[in-house]
Amino acid sequence: MVSYSITDLEKITGIKAHTIRIWEKRYKVFNPKRTATNIRCYTDDDLKRLMNISLLNRYGLRISNIVTMSQEELNQKVIDITENTSSHNMIIEQMIVAMMEFNEDKFEKVLTSALIKSNFEQTVTNVIYPFLERIGILWLVGTITPAQEHFIVNLIRRKMIAAIDGLMETPVKDAKKFLLFLPAGEFHELSLLFYWYNLKKMGHKVIYLGQSLPVDNLRLFTKTQQPDYILTVLTTALNPEQYESLISTFANDFSKQTVLISGLQTREHTIDLPSNISILECPDDLYNIVNGKN
Repeated sequence: MVSYSITDLEKITGIKAHTIRIWEKRYKVFNPKRTATNIRCYTDDDLKRLMNISLLNRYGLRISNIVTMSQEELNQKVIDITENTSSHNMIIEQMIVAMMEFNEDKFEKVLTSALIKSNFEQTVTNVIYPFLERIGILWLVGTITPAQEHFIVNLIRRKMIAAIDGLMETPVKDAKKFLLFLPAGEFHELSLLFYWYNLKKMGHKVIYLGQSLPVDNLRLFTKTQQPDYILTVLTTALNPEQYESLISTFANDFSKQTVLISGLQTREHTIDLPSNISILECPDDLYNIVNGKN
């Protein structure tokens, strides 16, 4: 079981440590253990309870009333609010709780509710992407395990593939051919799948090669398939020399294509880009480039 400090709780939930102490003292929200040096230690259950209490409090319930609820009543009240509000932060918090509990049913219910209130693109942009950023914070404080991350990412991956499969094939006039892949060592494909969804919706041809593919393996493939664009996402940490080397390889190996690159590493490194390389800062950039608006 993971142990949290009060600072960890503040980082994860956004609730000030001072407020947590007041709730703990005045309302007996939980009774944390203490280390030999008298430092508070909190459990997974404490964290989930705090997130639920904070959510209900933001939606008008008094702390004095919330703390009298049983865990079952607390959970049901949260679900009721989830189903009747469009708050992105609230949905994200409930997705985090579902991940920590390995609760697929809860995750499905929360995400389906978000999809009903909004379209797929808006849900990805306003809920899934911020949720993945929160997962990154949880990693930094040691809150989640690889099993929890894989569990939730694969659920989201299934949703994205289902959305892609659900789109009708409606090629546009002068449709372009896109090759989508992740280079060796890259396994975070959710952003790449979202680009696939958007390209298919725009009526373009997509060849999806997926995760961790050495760039060398693509040279012959691009000669035979002759895509107009190559699109990839760089998330895994690269030092400046590795990043520049990879950009140079893309530019040289795919000199007849336009190479579109997205991901965290494009924001971490700033270099002069070769003429056939473009950076995608958001999904809208893809639309603008493909339609000649950049």
